[in-house]
Amino acid sequence: MKKLISKKFWMAAAMFVLLMVPVSVFADGLIVIHKPHPGGHPFPLEVMYHRVNVSINGQIAETSIAQSFFNPTHSRLEGYYIFPIPKGAVIKNFTMVIDGKETAAELLDADKARKIYEDIVRQMRDPALLEYSEQGLFRVRIFPIEPRSEKKVSISYTEVIDNDFGMYEYVYPLNTEKFSAKPLKDVSINVDIKNDGKLKTIYCPTHATRIVRKDAHHAIVGYEEKNSKPDVDFKLYFSTDDAELGFSLLSYKDKNEDGYFYMSLTPALEFGDKEIIEKDITFVLDVSGSMAGDKLKHAKKALTYCVDNLNDGDKFEIIKFSTEAFGLFKKTVLADDGNKAKAYDFINKLKPVGGTNIEEALLMALNEESNSNRPHMVIFITDGKPTIGETDEDKLVSRISSFNKKGMRIFTFGIGDEINTHLLDKITEQTRATRTYVLSSEEIEIKISQFYDKVQSPLLTDLKLELSNADEYQIYPKNLPDLFKGSNLVLFGRYKISGKSRILLTGKVNGEEKIFVFNRQFVSSNKNLDFIPPLWASRRIGHLLDLIRLHGESKELVDEITGLAREHGIITPYTSYLILEDEDIRTQRSELPVAHQTMRGSAAARPEISEELAKEYKNIKDKSGALSVQASEEVRNLNYADNLIETRQGEKRLGFIDDENNESNLTQQVKNVQGRAFYQNGNFWVDSKLQKSKKPKPIRIQFGSEKYFELVANNFEAGQFLSLGRNVRFMLGNDSYEIYE
Repeated sequence: MKKLISKKFWMAAAMFVLLMVPVSVFADGLIVIHKPHPGGHPFPLEVMYHRVNVSINGQIAETSIAQSFFNPTHSRLEGYYIFPIPKGAVIKNFTMVIDGKETAAELLDADKARKIYEDIVRQMRDPALLEYSEQGLFRVRIFPIEPRSEKKVSISYTEVIDNDFGMYEYVYPLNTEKFSAKPLKDVSINVDIKNDGKLKTIYCPTHATRIVRKDAHHAIVGYEEKNSKPDVDFKLYFSTDDAELGFSLLSYKDKNEDGYFYMSLTPALEFGDKEIIEKDITFVLDVSGSMAGDKLKHAKKALTYCVDNLNDGDKFEIIKFSTEAFGLFKKTVLADDGNKAKAYDFINKLKPVGGTNIEEALLMALNEESNSNRPHMVIFITDGKPTIGETDEDKLVSRISSFNKKGMRIFTFGIGDEINTHLLDKITEQTRATRTYVLSSEEIEIKISQFYDKVQSPLLTDLKLELSNADEYQIYPKNLPDLFKGSNLVLFGRYKISGKSRILLTGKVNGEEKIFVFNRQFVSSNKNLDFIPPLWASRRIGHLLDLIRLHGESKELVDEITGLAREHGIITPYTSYLILEDEDIRTQRSELPVAHQTMRGSAAARPEISEELAKEYKNIKDKSGALSVQASEEVRNLNYADNLIETRQGEKRLGFIDDENNESNLTQQVKNVQGRAFYQNGNFWVDSKLQKSKKPKPIRIQFGSEKYFELVANNFEAGQFLSLGRNVRFMLGNDSYEIYE
């Protein structure tokens, strides 16, 4: 006799199957098929596109979502559209349109929704939806879903977004990777922000976005990607402030550890010419024989662009160098029409010939007379190593240091890979500037002109930051750069003392000191802003890797990089090697249980990966060549990482074929949950904090047991960890747990 199966059971079963088959579904909306399709893989719905448009006016955000689901089967299907409500969001005016017809949706509160989520886990053994165990949901029936056809669904809703000290937060649920066996074909988010106050900070820590400021009160933020598998929610922060310098502070703290903070300084958009500091700028261009052809052609165009865009009151000089150096004016001169005309003629006549005398060129630039009240920057462009004059990099850097009494910034541009990256990087490190490399596949003109646009108009120089009552440390960037019109300065750091802090920023405007005072609060306990710790760790690791690259390795540096990378999930070819090497040694010494391994469990079984990573780490110390340029650029990007995407340097080189002949990647073996990194070690997901545990015996709970669901019900944080899979090892408070099948 056939058992009668309830409609409710099939709904839960269908939701589970939909999550397990190779389809694209979304945390913000998914279709659950009512009855299983007989034969084959049931309900293989695919999402053709996923587009989000957000309009934020003041504190009211209206979100509109458009999705197209495709039914590739030959059967007519019936289902439910499920929309989990973001935790803490107050959703109003929720409307749905299915194939052009408005449809009413049923609202289920968090308790009713939790029962649906837990039924799936109990009956179908999939814990993924435990991530939403404290969230309600909207549900609506969809019928029919015709065979070989699309079902278009659109949603709109409004919500009031949070505002803390003028900083607004908007979150869109985009953590879809674990529900999708295929990459999303087309995903985009467009946010239109309008506010009566003047917009200052606009910051997305999770995705690479394009920000267009229409005016002081209006901006548009865009994110678009194809064939991607998003694994973090989209978060956007923006602040309003009528002051000439906007200031924002966000902090994160686990009550048992020192805190982390994000800080942003953003000048007003409508600064006039009077507020822009007049500057002195010296362009130093390599015209040696190796610059022949397209290199010099594009460099000349870039130099012409820079001269074109000098501000009124600026002074400039152009120095060409090969076997010897030659200055056009022999000093910095006013950027008037006559001197610009002479510069254009000089640039047009430049020809490649001779060797590379870097010493003479840079000392000539540093010896120029300049006004101490004006910033003086040097833009240094070369494609080679020094072959004439001083050629030893350390001696040359020392010479530059002794001549640079006025504190000039030397911004370096290395063209190609036949250059000494250590020399250029040490010059920029010493002069508190930045380095840029132009690969053979890139346009010199574009890179240099984009850089010049950023530094064209200085507003505040010689910045210094003081925080009271915070006991702050390890703030990056270590040396604060100057602040320019149209840019902002983002810092990450640590603090020991919570509470109110008086933040003092000093800088110079035309030689006169200017002081800005901000009063803010460092939280005593708040783990919602969990993007802050890994971004701080990325910058700290970038700084430490640069020390190893440029000044040599030490056990203390290696140990700190290894610990930070493992704890925060900063996985690059260089950090991966150090983690694997560390875990291999400690396991052989019986200092590290196999159950607590992070990367070694998944990567060490494939010797070819370990060998490649060892080569990558060795190459980080190379002084020239393509791999040296690659290492310099990736470490620099870690140094200045503003979003989580930028912490994944070298990701493409971490791919491999797994045991089931599928393409995989070491970065896919790592997930950040509640501010900590979990690693896939065999069948288990392993909490990186376990390596610090002093309790070797874990509390073992079987997946799907009553104790398992008691743990979920009593601790939201545990539910987040358990959503990773059916086998998880983690720390909760001072106890370690093992969830097993």
